[in-house]
Amino acid sequence: MATIEIDSGSGFCFGVVTAIRKAEEELDKSGRLYCLGDIVHNSNEVERLESKGLQTITHDDLHQLHNVTVLLRAHGEPPETYRTAASNGITIIDATCPVVLQLQRRINARYNTLLPDGSHPQIVIYGKKGHAEVNGLVGQTRGEAIVVESLDELDRIDFSRDIYLYSQTTKSLQGFAAMVEAISRRRKAGFESFDTICRQVANRIPLIREFAQSHDLILFVCGSKSSNGKILYEECRDANPASYQISSHDEIRAEWLRGKEHIGICGATSTPRWLMEQVRNAVAAMLGEPI
Repeated sequence: MATIEIDSGSGFCFGVVTAIRKAEEELDKSGRLYCLGDIVHNSNEVERLESKGLQTITHDDLHQLHNVTVLLRAHGEPPETYRTAASNGITIIDATCPVVLQLQRRINARYNTLLPDGSHPQIVIYGKKGHAEVNGLVGQTRGEAIVVESLDELDRIDFSRDIYLYSQTTKSLQGFAAMVEAISRRRKAGFESFDTICRQVANRIPLIREFAQSHDLILFVCGSKSSNGKILYEECRDANPASYQISSHDEIRAEWLRGKEHIGICGATSTPRWLMEQVRNAVAAMLGEPI
């Protein structure tokens, strides 16, 4: 008889929980709510909320809307978004994660602390270009911050100037440490780094590796858009090669389950608990086990 276990540490982080709670409260009240971008990088959860009246919009759409209510998701937004909303009479439900909001304020304060020659400091952000959170952070510097995704992109930095390095909140601690070391070796002026990685996310790496190692098979559940999911899945696969990434229960293959006695199910910070439970129930049904 196989054991099927859902990782107790997987699932929504508190920022996503808050955003979804605020969306559901508004939908229960009015039956309609716009959300600027996917509320969470999981299509199953987005579809669930859309069935309740949530409508996902783009920034281009935002400029065309007037006198409606729009939710800003946990990733945060640049100042321009708030200006557009104000000029269009849009009511904002701000679900920006407190960790992201604090980081935005820190970057904005640093950027507006002018240097003796009147110029703005050189802000560098370790993060994924185009990611919603990173767009919001860059917006705090009027678009001037330099975004680097890997050590191969460090040539974009002016090493003759002082450097102030921050990180997207969902990046890995190891990646940030490597970035700090590489910049330290090449710098010719001042350098300050600020570890702004969310510990609720970062601490999941050692825990999820331990979970993966304690099972014969890992089913990692997450959406294809989840940056955090990509990082955590790679950690799972490194800890246990018998790890498979799926977005829903209908992607499970019977051959994965053969001969496996301890099956673990886990996911990203954008993976809803109900979706992992669906996967557990599907595995149990395929194995003829009680749910």
